[in-house]
Amino acid sequence: MDAISVIRTKRDRGELSPEQIDWVIDAYTRGEVADEQMSALAMAILLNGMNRTEIARWTAAMIASGERMDFGALSRPTTDKHSTGGVGDKITLPLAPLVAACGAAVPQLSGRGLGHTGGTLDKLESIPGWRAHLSNAEMLDVLDTTGAVICAAGDGLAPADKKLYALRDVTGTVEAIPLIASSIMSKKIAEGTGALVLDVKVGSGAFMKTIEDARELASTMVALGTDSGVRTVALLTDMATPLGLTAGNALEVRESVEVLAGGGPQDVIDLTLALAREMLDAAGLKDADPEKALADGSAMDVWRRMISAQGGDPDAALPVARERHVISAPSSGVLTRLDAYDIGVAAWRLGAGRARKEDPVQAGAGVELHAKPGDTVTEGQPLLTLHTDTPEKFEYALKALPGSYDIAPAGTPFTATPVVRERIA
Repeated sequence: MDAISVIRTKRDRGELSPEQIDWVIDAYTRGEVADEQMSALAMAILLNGMNRTEIARWTAAMIASGERMDFGALSRPTTDKHSTGGVGDKITLPLAPLVAACGAAVPQLSGRGLGHTGGTLDKLESIPGWRAHLSNAEMLDVLDTTGAVICAAGDGLAPADKKLYALRDVTGTVEAIPLIASSIMSKKIAEGTGALVLDVKVGSGAFMKTIEDARELASTMVALGTDSGVRTVALLTDMATPLGLTAGNALEVRESVEVLAGGGPQDVIDLTLALAREMLDAAGLKDADPEKALADGSAMDVWRRMISAQGGDPDAALPVARERHVISAPSSGVLTRLDAYDIGVAAWRLGAGRARKEDPVQAGAGVELHAKPGDTVTEGQPLLTLHTDTPEKFEYALKALPGSYDIAPAGTPFTATPVVRERIA
């Protein structure tokens, strides 16, 4: 085998053989295939695609590059959720303890934010003392004692994907659906969960901008999970508008705790419950009532135990940014649009996100929303509040926001897009 022949096969719209796929993934992981050669292959895949057989073999090869976890010793059925990323997407934080409170075990391996999308680990690290990195033994212990764990994937889990993901990010090939699908599913299948619910975002703030692309990605991942013996279902959910009323790390933790306490924005509550029902159903716990577990405080109890088990203090004050800048409504009427991508870029520029994986983030930075589409606003009232520790960032963040919202005359009819748009199983 050699890298050039593999690249030429896909460049010329051919089908990669199982042997070619196994070899190139293994050789790249070992450093035998150079970054520039894998970049060329990734671009050929972006342009020419892969069929289901190729994607399945590519995923299997990435799984085979590392270890596989086993939760067979747990007394509870395992179920997990993965989001393709969005703005204000703090759903994992209330969801994992909620599903655990209903009797399942939730091994949630999460990631960090990059660009305009937020990362679950970055959010949780705003809690004093909380640790993202656990050994496999520590992860199993937290899962066994609390029912839920949210942590970083270990280095031994699909190392080929870790290396390839970093390369795709800097070569303009992130959007390749076969590579997105295999990246997500290689980690989730290697993780060893028995059931998986995929939250595939669609809209301006998502990587999938159209319902057609989101449907293709979701169908591809559901097929990969099903073929590997993992009960898999996907929900296509709206990301035209940010989820909830915050985009930023500590801001989103605070809002998540509000949801666990019985309050919080309705769209966050609705999506949390919809995903919880899917996860519990996939785990065989069809009679569990997540709405009750949210209302009676049992989900909050699991949250507190989970945070404490990972070194965090659930009672500690969360970081608050030193500087604020308020954007007021320029006119009165009905807010009809609030663009998720623009809000995400503003939060990122304020310090809530990173341009490179090694960049630090500000725990208190982000954007607070004072109205959502459909709300009536009055001229001069606060519409957005920008938070940062470094006021010189305001000017750069503000450049992302002209044209990010529309206000129509009072009485203009408005129909909200449902948070869950489709279900694929």
